[in-house]
Amino acid sequence: MYDLLIKGGRVLDPALGLNADLDVAITDGLVASVAADIPETEALRSIRVPGKTVVPGLIDFHVHVYEAVNPRGLNPDSAGVRAGVTTVVDAGSAGPFNFGGFPKYVLPYCKTEVVCFMHVGRHGLVSLPEIRGPEDIDADEAIKIAAQYKGQIHGLKVRMVNPALENMGMDLARIAKDIGRQTGLPLMVHIGDPHAKVGQKSVLTELLDILDEGDILTHLFTSHHGGVLDANGKLYPQVKAAVERGVLFDTGHGRFNFSFDVGQRLLDQGMAPDCASTDLTIPGREVVHSMVETLTRFMALGFTLEQTIEMATIKPARAMNADDRLGTLKPGHQGDVTVLDIQQGKWKVIDSDGQSQTVEQAMIPFVTVKRGEVITPDWGPRPWGWLPDPVD
Repeated sequence: MYDLLIKGGRVLDPALGLNADLDVAITDGLVASVAADIPETEALRSIRVPGKTVVPGLIDFHVHVYEAVNPRGLNPDSAGVRAGVTTVVDAGSAGPFNFGGFPKYVLPYCKTEVVCFMHVGRHGLVSLPEIRGPEDIDADEAIKIAAQYKGQIHGLKVRMVNPALENMGMDLARIAKDIGRQTGLPLMVHIGDPHAKVGQKSVLTELLDILDEGDILTHLFTSHHGGVLDANGKLYPQVKAAVERGVLFDTGHGRFNFSFDVGQRLLDQGMAPDCASTDLTIPGREVVHSMVETLTRFMALGFTLEQTIEMATIKPARAMNADDRLGTLKPGHQGDVTVLDIQQGKWKVIDSDGQSQTVEQAMIPFVTVKRGEVITPDWGPRPWGWLPDPVD
């Protein structure tokens, strides 16, 4: 007898190559079966979702959810299960001096699974700028805390922005990468600085040479200083070399770093992100409000529904070495499911530079299932029922 049956939807699972009318059964918090016409009599509870799209639980690879400790941090469930997302990656909200509060005061009180990347700066992103110079990094403490919370800290984070970049140059990335090597953790690097000084040299090409397989460059679509396009809008050749080396590329929408123009230029040159993500923060809600809204903007750039779901399921699962349990509805994997209502129409969506595109599909979260538990989403930071502005 199954614990839960999700019946009558269209199952879309890029990892398994599935796009068909199938039912999903869950038992003991794990996917038990994906098959056609599973009888409702074989389940203790059934949810009928005709006309809806059933996908593996969405993963937002870049958020900030150190609620109350970090002034920019959202409630994890607001960014997560209440918005149709089952797992989030906190991208460096906490540093080694305050990481201990995460497992004590945040993680036990949310249903959303939170995967933590620790900032190399002493106090993370509690105050900005978080790093002004070498005195704001304690490598020994970072290594110690990474060992103390092994299994809870899954990566490291550094932001290549001023004033740290102006004061430290590439030493900032080298120090962060050295901590990564000593801890065995991947490094996520923020690029894109809206406060860069006029004439400041981009360090992007030098930065990429430092990164190894499994490291992550975030804010791929940024239009700000330090991005992956040169002054002529051409992709730096080091980017494709990094791709071939196994460096991963995340979008991290946020307040400042998702440009339709940059995205289109990259796609035209054969460059696409590995992961779609929101970079959700409290001030950032003015611009981006949920994962499904971000995925809708990708469809405005011409990504198919299948491609957007892949960037929010199996690809981020692989990026955090969790594809043995997340990112797919393969039986035996975690019972994480997102049911989406894909609305047809014509809407206007806006990027972080204020530019607009039209899109003919938009996503609404309909049901979230985390480890077999059913949760009714409410769009998290936005009110239930929101859609982009209609186009006349």
